[in-house]
Amino acid sequence: MKFKKPLTQKRLDAYTLTEILVVLVIIGIIILLALPNLLPLITKAKSMEAKEQLAHIQMLEKNYFYEYSKYSTDLKELGFIQEKLTTEGKDGRANYRIEITSATNTGFTAKATSVVDFNGNGTFNVWEINQDKTLHEVTPD
Repeated sequence: MKFKKPLTQKRLDAYTLTEILVVLVIIGIIILLALPNLLPLITKAKSMEAKEQLAHIQMLEKNYFYEYSKYSTDLKELGFIQEKLTTEGKDGRANYRIEITSATNTGFTAKATSVVDFNGNGTFNVWEINQDKTLHEVTPD
């Protein structure tokens, strides 16, 4: 008759702590090698937020112009709601502050300024758009 060993005395196949730590160190080294190559892609992806928001502002301004025959400097008047910025708390999602820098009866200029230095070089990304939907990067990051 064969007796079963209690579960606490049974030897289980598993990885040792040393093996797990070695794998984590290797993964960390690979990430450190790949990160500098990925930073420009991260910046480019985050700048898409500015482009999309400014295109939305341009559409709102165009609709406002058709109704009132002038452009507005007030975002609330246009119906634009600024998302909470990432610097304003843990639930903030927006990386760009949107503002309308000038508006007349014939044109407007809106600006998106990043609130985060994406690549850590001390400059903040700035994009501008006008009534003709001309979008350009004023300050690259």
